[in-house]
Amino acid sequence: MSIYDVCVLLACVLVGLAVAVGAGCATRDTSDVGYLPYMEMDYTPARTVPVRSVAVRRASPAKTLPKAPQASWATAGNRPWRHIVIHHSATASGNAAEFNAKHIQRGWDELGYHFVIDNGDGGPDGLVEVGPRWQKQKWGAHTGGTPNNEYNNFGIGVCLVGNFTHHNPSRSQLGSLRKLIGYLMRRYDIPAGQIIAHRDAPNAHTECCGKTFINYLDNTFKPSLAGTQ
Repeated sequence: MSIYDVCVLLACVLVGLAVAVGAGCATRDTSDVGYLPYMEMDYTPARTVPVRSVAVRRASPAKTLPKAPQASWATAGNRPWRHIVIHHSATASGNAAEFNAKHIQRGWDELGYHFVIDNGDGGPDGLVEVGPRWQKQKWGAHTGGTPNNEYNNFGIGVCLVGNFTHHNPSRSQLGSLRKLIGYLMRRYDIPAGQIIAHRDAPNAHTECCGKTFINYLDNTFKPSLAGTQ
């Protein structure tokens, strides 16, 4: 190879290098302070945790505890009960202890109802809570304004947790209510006609226990109690 050929070859190489550098394809821009070279990032696989969907979690039933057995409904004393008055709490949640505290704040001596049936939000769905008034066979504080205070003096107050203006109680609540009412009817010889919603008590100015539930009580629940005694 002549000296001329060597010079030509060298010139071609230098031109090629100049073109490559000018295009920028051989370098990586790291001027951005947020830049992290891909291969330098540490990668730790995420820990695998079983995931239940929100829908499944919401559909899970409340923890179930045994319903109040009939033994806990029986008492030593025997007040001459003549009525059963059904209420709703008009709240989304609650239990006997919460309502007891609220009633005391209002100046009452203790929980006004004799029984509270929980709805799963504050207490297990369908759990029958026995109030202190029932244990003492004491007059109620749940249906005021009636002549001679008849429905407090001789009415058993049963409150279901919930607001039943637009829907009925849960299936568990209704099942527990049926068992409780059946027991009370037989034990105290109370006819189905004396089982009323709070709204239907004389001089009551309330929509308790909610129009949807009242419709169910009048057209489905009470007719089904025929022959209970």
